[in-house]
Amino acid sequence: MAKRLYPYLREWDSRLFRWCNRSIRHAALDRMFGWLTHLGGALFTISFVLATVLFASEPWRSVGWKSLVSLAVSHAAVAIIKRKVDRTRPYMALSEVITGPKPLKDPSFPSGHTTAVFSIFVPFALASVWLSLLVIPMAATVGMSRMYLGLHYPSDCLAGCLIGTGVSIVAAAVL
Repeated sequence: MAKRLYPYLREWDSRLFRWCNRSIRHAALDRMFGWLTHLGGALFTISFVLATVLFASEPWRSVGWKSLVSLAVSHAAVAIIKRKVDRTRPYMALSEVITGPKPLKDPSFPSGHTTAVFSIFVPFALASVWLSLLVIPMAATVGMSRMYLGLHYPSDCLAGCLIGTGVSIVAAAVL
């Protein structure tokens, strides 16, 4: 059954990717996604959690530590999975993909940006229901930006979401 399901899922992944990358193009989305994608990058994620750990008062300092541990653990998991899976980025595998000026060349699965942003924001969402209404949609938008920018398939971003969220839940429970 899994062998019969795989081509269907792969087709769905490519179709949803093409919709995100080509069908919803707009100058405002180009700017918005071009900026928001950096919320999952190393500069923002590391700076954000370090600033929280170093300068926030309790209970946010503790949440910052959970985010820091979650970011480190999820980063290691993504590095290992990327080497094992070695999935080609969509702009390299599909025709007519729209990308930015310097697209990444490392493997696409899972999305490191999506993993990172979920790993740092989920501990904050767990700490405050009201804050979750802000940070979870922001994290999901980072995942969407990765598809819009031609760098990841939807399954890459979904895997990143699950890894970042799962590691964050464990970190929140343990720390």
